Amino acid sequence: METWQEILQQSITSLDELARLTECDTTALSEVIANFPMRINPYFFRLLTAPGDPLWRQVVPDRRELDPGPCLEDPLGEEGLSPVPNLVHKYPDRVLFLVASSCAVYCRFCTRKRKVGSDRLRVTAATLNAGLDYIREHPQIREVLLSGGDPFLLEDEQLADILSRLRQIPSLEIIRIGTRVPSALPMRVTPSLASLLSRFHPLYVNTHFNHPRELTAEAGRACALLADAGIPLGCQTVLLKGINDDPVTLRQLFCGLLRFRVRPYYLFQADLTRGTDHFRTPTSSGIDIMRSLYGHVSGMAIPTLALDAPGGGGKIPLTPNYLVETGEELRFTNYLGTACRYPEAG
Repeated sequence: METWQEILQQSITSLDELARLTECDTTALSEVIANFPMRINPYFFRLLTAPGDPLWRQVVPDRRELDPGPCLEDPLGEEGLSPVPNLVHKYPDRVLFLVASSCAVYCRFCTRKRKVGSDRLRVTAATLNAGLDYIREHPQIREVLLSGGDPFLLEDEQLADILSRLRQIPSLEIIRIGTRVPSALPMRVTPSLASLLSRFHPLYVNTHFNHPRELTAEAGRACALLADAGIPLGCQTVLLKGINDDPVTLRQLFCGLLRFRVRPYYLFQADLTRGTDHFRTPTSSGIDIMRSLYGHVSGMAIPTLALDAPGGGGKIPLTPNYLVETGEELRFTNYLGTACRYPEAG
């Protein structure tokens, strides 16, 4: 049986490989991948059914990536919020720590597509030490989110070393890991990885599934290994035009995630990332989809729709408005549109 490392080494990274294996017209894509690298590992490639299908569009380059539109190179202002390289301190009590530079697939809508998979994101012993020192020297930081790149592409020993050093910081309470591996390269989640992670509780893992076709048997086994190790699992889905921006698709995805013991956590409005304007939907689309979910599926299957404000403004929840009138009594409509009243407290 091939190891996950061997599978990853067989990834499609050039236009010649892509043209040989698909009917894709690659004639105008060389400039795209020169700016934004491509990686499609064999597992995820087998999930693609035809050019332009929902999974294809997530990982195969598109000439529209060269159209900047109104988008920004660093849409969330991360560079200006980095007191040391590869660490972003946006919120008072938590930080984002970039500990890996590559991913199992390179998503075409990635917020950090400007640097993931290239030498613009360099993770070294020096950057890791600087980040750990910063967290240690700022005791108000009680939570860290490990990201990158994908931390699960680190070897077990590398990840264990980072987690051990974080756990030696007395003021740090919570460790979160953001990863697309369970959906994009699920064989990376091994019993040894799950056992390793279980040594560092409280530890949470946020996965990334965007379409119900990613809910494969292999992905289910990966999630089960993590859940059986006592790791709470959440999912951060991105709302993507022509991929998952309809109620039926997202209802199937969110209910399927619950069967995998993964709690839908966020549904993100696409960021203003340069090269991703063709993925963006009107904010009204997401709000309408949320309205179609409330009352029709379990509350556990409903994520928070949020927009990450440009320039580092933070996450802003976007919710349907059910309020009609406020005053001595609250007047509102329920999920069926029925008028309801609730007397306010004195």
